[in-house]
Amino acid sequence: MMNESSVKGQHYEIVSVRSAEPPPGVEGSNWHQYVIAFEGSNTINGYQQGNLRAVTTAVQEMVAQLNERHLGKRGRVNLVPTPKKKASN
Repeated sequence: MMNESSVKGQHYEIVSVRSAEPPPGVEGSNWHQYVIAFEGSNTINGYQQGNLRAVTTAVQEMVAQLNERHLGKRGRVNLVPTPKKKASN
């Protein structure tokens, strides 16, 4: 049985975005930790500084880019072969 994310071609999805302490070795305030799942079993964990709305928007954009990259839609080029030159004798 296919889950909803497989049907839509979404292999990456946001699991959570929550307020957090700064990552080790970093100072400052207003940090958030996010978790992105890849096909349910693998996760990407990260930190970003900013308010909840800005961080959530940034993570949503990241997930969209990861899904596009995974599907091979970004960076495609329509290659047109050039005609080969005939050797002159």
